[in-house]
Amino acid sequence: MLTLYITRHGETIWNTERRMKGWADSPLTKKGIKNAASLGGRMKQINLDAIYASSSKRTEETANLIRGDRDTPIILNDDLKEINMGEWEGKRFLQSRGNYPEAFHSFWNTPHLYKPVGGESFEQLKDRVLKAMNFIQEEHTSGNVLVVTHSVVIKTLLAFFKNSPLENIWDPPYIHDTSLTVVELGEGKSNIVIEGDISHRNEQM
Repeated sequence: MLTLYITRHGETIWNTERRMKGWADSPLTKKGIKNAASLGGRMKQINLDAIYASSSKRTEETANLIRGDRDTPIILNDDLKEINMGEWEGKRFLQSRGNYPEAFHSFWNTPHLYKPVGGESFEQLKDRVLKAMNFIQEEHTSGNVLVVTHSVVIKTLLAFFKNSPLENIWDPPYIHDTSLTVVELGEGKSNIVIEGDISHRNEQM
């Protein structure tokens, strides 16, 4: 059985400014660094066979913080990057909503019908995310693998594991920064053990 430990990158400066990131990047905040280190402490006793991370700097930095002093290899994968938001990247939420009201509404309310403004559709994102998952499963038929990625990627994976349509991608829970989702894969089946858990963050308060 293969166990995936899936997490979102730590909080970034653009998160605090309510800017849309996508493939664009932003440094982690002090809180984001602290949360990532806290998750690393929570996972310290788990023997990780590999760490796969989106090739964005915020995920690579988060992966390094979680890894700590272990020598587990970190493998960067472009297919684990966030959904490409095209013209919206770097823009504040209110600005994108004001300039593209129909597309913005569709992104959050009818994602299966969303037509990107120079970026990716949810279906395009799903295709490459599942490509990354297939690669990981080909490389690791058993053991423990950490996947450090982004919120929409994680929501896409959860929808796939639940056999839920993309139109329901925003169903709860919300994927907070450094939240932990654990999924067991084996014999063609998936079992979601933990979903979006942030208990390691609560312990540090």
